[in-house]
Amino acid sequence: MTIQGWAEIALTLGLACLLGWPIGIYMSRVWNGERTWLDPVLKPVEAAFYRASGVDPARSQGWLGYAGALLAFNLTGFLLLYAILRLQGGLPLNPQGFDGLSPHLAFNSAVSFVTNTNWQSYGGETTLSAFSQMVGLTTQNFVSAATGATIAAALARAFVANRGQGVGNFWADLVRTTLYVLLPLSFVLAIVLVGLGLPQTLSASATATTLEGGQQTLSLFQTASQVAIKQLGINGGGVFNANAAHPFENPSPLT
Repeated sequence: MTIQGWAEIALTLGLACLLGWPIGIYMSRVWNGERTWLDPVLKPVEAAFYRASGVDPARSQGWLGYAGALLAFNLTGFLLLYAILRLQGGLPLNPQGFDGLSPHLAFNSAVSFVTNTNWQSYGGETTLSAFSQMVGLTTQNFVSAATGATIAAALARAFVANRGQGVGNFWADLVRTTLYVLLPLSFVLAIVLVGLGLPQTLSASATATTLEGGQQTLSLFQTASQVAIKQLGINGGGVFNANAAHPFENPSPLT
């Protein structure tokens, strides 16, 4: 292995060790409902979610209620994503005019993204519209990662809770994880990725002139925002068929 390769590994491990402790403390405060430095901005948004959905975040659920809410939420997410993929041809932000996915492919993709498996059996730039990528897949990148985090939080509470105390509130954990952890980190990372060369646009493509003088159509999409949550949520699904091997997703060793 080259010196550059070892340096990249050392940098990755160093950042993980450096950031793991403070982020862990911050996430503990988020899941315990304690005050964070983002409260002045995000607390009203969080409260609005609870009012709109009729959720009492202070009401702790038993393991059965927690698991039931988790399964119901993800089943709803699966049905919505399946519908988006099937009806893609009639939805907005589809300048390429892509048709909806076949029943089998839509089912496979929806299950994959909802369960944070993110197995892909399609080429994103030749199959999915910007709407499907942005509203369908990116949304699931957030909530599937948040769902996994809520399970970890509930399991941790179960070890220390007294009998009958409950394991927390799934809806509160889901909202807090998404609002206070995943969205802020993804926002910052997406801006960094744009600065490092990843495209972020609603335009589906751009036309470039090759060295031979010919014209080539380059797929673009809202790549930076999807790659940001893909990396943070450990999601495997990418914007392009080549995934992170594509130069628009990964233009340099730093990205």
